[in-house]
Amino acid sequence: MQIAEVTYMFSAVSFVAFWLFLYGLNVTAPGDGFIDWSYLYDAFAFIDPYLLSGLGVAMAIGLSVLGAAWGIFITGSSLIGAAVKAPRITSKNLVSVIFCEAVAIYGVVVAILLATKTEAVGMLENGDYPTSAKTAGYAIFAAGGTVGFANLLCGVCVGIVGSSCALSDAQNSTLFVKILVIEIFGSALGLFGVIIGVILSAHAKFGL
Repeated sequence: MQIAEVTYMFSAVSFVAFWLFLYGLNVTAPGDGFIDWSYLYDAFAFIDPYLLSGLGVAMAIGLSVLGAAWGIFITGSSLIGAAVKAPRITSKNLVSVIFCEAVAIYGVVVAILLATKTEAVGMLENGDYPTSAKTAGYAIFAAGGTVGFANLLCGVCVGIVGSSCALSDAQNSTLFVKILVIEIFGSALGLFGVIIGVILSAHAKFGL
């Protein structure tokens, strides 16, 4: 089976699965054909805000470190391989590894910032959390997810460009500065996520 056929089959299955999920079709029970959306709303409306904040902190640090490790894996392997034939590229192209490591630092900083936003707050008389606590939980969750996924893609981007930079520098040293400019723009993508994450969590307060 060719790659094009596999890609077509995967796309078709994904398309069908997406629409089944979108419409809530339950093929195993035709008599009860749709998901109870009101139940799902209640499930998300009454979720523990501390769980959401914890997930947000975990995504901020976890996905950022994953992106940094992925980028270092890509650019580091190419750098070491190309340095066998051209040892002169080793010192210059360590900049690519530093850019990847900066992605993890973004995640650590934001995770610490989000963790300091978490405060202990008591429940109301009806057994539910205050609206401010729910708002803060969702804000921290959104901030952590934004920063984490932005840094994940940023790390992969910097790793791929850094790999190309190392291989190009091994062949022609005049290309290093030109490709480094592209790598700098790629590393700036993570900062966009950090900025939005900080703005999202700026007014997150668990207390009334």
